[in-house]
Amino acid sequence: MNSASQSLVPTFPLQKQVSLGNKFRQFLRSAIVRAELLPGQLISEIEMSKRFAIGRQPVREAFISLAQEHLVDVRPSRGTYVRMISMNEVIDAWHVREPIEVSIVRQVAKKHDPATMATLRRLVAEQRAIAVGDNEAFLAADQDFHHALAAAANREFAWRVIDSAKAQMDRVCFLSYALDSPVEDLICDHGVILDAIEAGDVKVAVQAMEGHLAKIITAAQRVAEHYPDYFIDESPREW
Repeated sequence: MNSASQSLVPTFPLQKQVSLGNKFRQFLRSAIVRAELLPGQLISEIEMSKRFAIGRQPVREAFISLAQEHLVDVRPSRGTYVRMISMNEVIDAWHVREPIEVSIVRQVAKKHDPATMATLRRLVAEQRAIAVGDNEAFLAADQDFHHALAAAANREFAWRVIDSAKAQMDRVCFLSYALDSPVEDLICDHGVILDAIEAGDVKVAVQAMEGHLAKIITAAQRVAEHYPDYFIDESPREW
């Protein structure tokens, strides 16, 4: 794949609300996660500024912010490129996320109050109602489910830590949804986790969450096999 020389810009319905620069950053991040902007692709500061009718400073700030998430590489005098996916970074993010989410589900299972269960059941029902192939909607619904667990445990800061670390995980998860139809399997996992929480079975809830999150690494390996040109050529560390 020779995408590094491309400078295609996605079309987004930007609305001038709140912070336009932040909204632009969110759209750009989403485009990278959804592979609308491909790994290795050049994204032009000038073109972005013209396309969205915003100053170059907000665009530059968005690039810097996304570089901190390892989603773009800002190369002085050469331009800004969508960062290739690093399997090692996916594994590192998993090591951050797994112990936090296991701790969260343990805490939620200990109290398993009816209001929390009603919210989580509704979210899983909404996942089942998503049209087959609407991977963008499922990615958002999956995040809502995990965020709701963190909120139920009163662990919003912990969720922000996860959210800031999981950009590379989101990329491989999104790409994996089109491979081997894993979405229904993931929804079933959510159901198993909820059943264990509702039963107050901490051990089963923890095991279910551990198994669920382990699938991220399996998904990343499948994606790397299917889209090798999207990944950095590196020696992966054990996970």
